[in-house]
Amino acid sequence: MTTKNRPGGVLDRFSLDGRVVVVTGASSGLGVHFASAFAEAGADLVLGARRVDGLEATAAQVEAIGSRTVRVATDVADPDDCRALVDAAMEEFGRVDILINNAGVGTAVPALRESAEEFRRVIDVNLNGSYWMAQACGQVMLPGSAVVNISSVLGITTAGLPQAAYSASKSGVSGLTRDLAQQWGSRRGIRVNAIAPGFFASEMTEQYDADYAASLHARMILGRAGDPQELAATAVWLASPAAGYVTGQTIVVDGGFTIT
Repeated sequence: MTTKNRPGGVLDRFSLDGRVVVVTGASSGLGVHFASAFAEAGADLVLGARRVDGLEATAAQVEAIGSRTVRVATDVADPDDCRALVDAAMEEFGRVDILINNAGVGTAVPALRESAEEFRRVIDVNLNGSYWMAQACGQVMLPGSAVVNISSVLGITTAGLPQAAYSASKSGVSGLTRDLAQQWGSRRGIRVNAIAPGFFASEMTEQYDADYAASLHARMILGRAGDPQELAATAVWLASPAAGYVTGQTIVVDGGFTIT
């Protein structure tokens, strides 16, 4: 049987042709996968991250798919940087349709030894940065736009490492998601959702030793770490008209980790 797509059919709801997507943390890791997936869905990309060299590499990958890009050095903990990223999007494309709030940092410091500066930096990037970026994009988004925040299963459960700052920040992202969905839904027609990834290959997971990684896999019903494309596909779905009746939700993508 061949796959058939009728004009106006269900597969068309996944298309993002003509849309403009802002991706933060786009210089490495999952951010690169998000950017590529949205380019494959037909969108143009506005890429933000602190590491400009990584942004250039991501842009080259996205442009090879056929999308246009704008790249801006961005520290999401700085509200001025967030506004500058959105200003660049508006100058180049005249619109922002989707925000993928991906920028984040992780630490594993025992609570009795974690300094105020260490704790605040994680909150500033992961939680406050998500808010500043959503605020900057929300000011220019039109009805039908979407925000996808990146939370974590560590905002729901624990995984044996001392990660109070990270867990608190990601729990906060889910709460932020619910409130923005309520504020912007009926009034502005903007959907706001979050994804809580389990364990996918990233700069943070590269630091795990083999025994710890094995203990994580043992908690996963599917018995493996996630493929980044599986996560990116979830983000495309949530941002697209295919998820047009979904808002205020945190979608867990973890291979069953949180139900064991």
